[in-house]
Amino acid sequence: MDFAEQGLDATALAAGLVQGAYSCTALMQDVLARIAARNPDINAVCLVDADHAAEQAEGNDRLLAGLDTAARAALLQARPFFGVPSLLKDLGTADPRLPSTMGSAYFGQVRFPQEGDLTARYRQAGFSLIGRSTSSELGLSPTSEGPSYGGPTRNPWNRAHSAGGSSGGAAAAVAAGMVPIAHGGDGGGSIRIPAACCGLVGLKTSRGMTPFGPARGESWGGMVSEHMLTVSVRDCARALDVAAGASPGAPYVAPHFARRFAEVVEQVQAAGTVTPLRIGIVVQDSPALDDAVREAYAQFGRRLAQLGHVCVEVPMPVSPREVMQHVVPVIAQNAWAAIEAHGRACGNTALDGLQKTVQSLVRYAQRMSASDYVRHINGLHALGRRFADYLAATGIDLLALPVLAREPAPIGRFGLDWDDYEDYRFGDDSLLQYSPFCPLANATGCPALALPAGLSPRRLPLGMQLVAPLGHDDRLIAVGAQYEAAFPWQRYAPAA
Repeated sequence: MDFAEQGLDATALAAGLVQGAYSCTALMQDVLARIAARNPDINAVCLVDADHAAEQAEGNDRLLAGLDTAARAALLQARPFFGVPSLLKDLGTADPRLPSTMGSAYFGQVRFPQEGDLTARYRQAGFSLIGRSTSSELGLSPTSEGPSYGGPTRNPWNRAHSAGGSSGGAAAAVAAGMVPIAHGGDGGGSIRIPAACCGLVGLKTSRGMTPFGPARGESWGGMVSEHMLTVSVRDCARALDVAAGASPGAPYVAPHFARRFAEVVEQVQAAGTVTPLRIGIVVQDSPALDDAVREAYAQFGRRLAQLGHVCVEVPMPVSPREVMQHVVPVIAQNAWAAIEAHGRACGNTALDGLQKTVQSLVRYAQRMSASDYVRHINGLHALGRRFADYLAATGIDLLALPVLAREPAPIGRFGLDWDDYEDYRFGDDSLLQYSPFCPLANATGCPALALPAGLSPRRLPLGMQLVAPLGHDDRLIAVGAQYEAAFPWQRYAPAA
């Protein structure tokens, strides 16, 4: 059954499986067939364990065959994504069955000795994890064009353009209808950017909301959050319900919510409204927005006002350049630490297996001292306090921003083939001008939700985001559900 053609999200798909509308085996066969047919054109899926996928589906069908109606309902309540095929991003999320290249020829095949807490929670929720989706090398680019995959990951809406990054494969696989939901990670926009590029929902959660254990406590100085890219806000909420909660001993712990995030969506759907919020709309145009993005941003504000929210003009809380002055060194140091550790472990200290920009990143990171790193970590913490003070001073509940300042980039525009890492990040017409707004949420630990908000003249999706105070992921989900109900979007890209 073609869930994409029917516009089904993962929640509806799981309900249909458990209720017997279609079998897990038939769905899995269709998913594997769609990946085989569509992936050569899109290049979003880099690993498929077809044998294990079939085993999971057959086992699920055997389980369902022995259950009556009441037992099936209880199963769906306990495992809300029962039988739903999904993918893990090709980075460090640990699964012993699914090795990772880390998006890099240098790393080869990284095999994991134990299952990560997040992976275990996804399986407990019923997901059938069948493979991995493409990324940029070490997650360092807002596009996914690593040569280790044999070519770029393309946008299902327009093959000449990027699907975003670094979770570009996840977004492209979902938008192209290969799977209905897929895992990603966001350390500087890497969930929200591909969501925006591919017309999906992408939530960067509050710091500490989802687990990194047992092998790690955090990633990139606490800037990375892991979650799913989805076609609906309710899928986003349900996936957060099954994943939320820190690992034992985690260095950051997000607030505990007394009710499920899915209940927030259900309440909005039942009431048809949300308590009005004050939402900040940034008035200055710096960095400059493309005309299409500027128009979509203005429309986003008008739509939020139509929904009853009070939209007020506010200044940027902090300049994108100042945010990036702390974000970029922390990313570089963490990437270099991973490269150095791998080189020591495998006895290969030559860097020629890395892409050109990543080699430059290593040289950049090597020039920094330990005290430099501590200074930048403290800088991130100071930004978090400044943003909290800004929210209090302006009296706003949410800040609305574009995800990108431009439409999705053409393939090759921001590949990791630049000679100079600092120029790639800070130079004229660099990433600072393309993606100036996303890193704010990573630097401060705050949650941010990307929503589809229209199409460019080239029929490419444009995304807008809402940023909430730390720990208020439920506020984003409520407004997202309200927005989706009032202004629905096409859930999957048009067929090629």
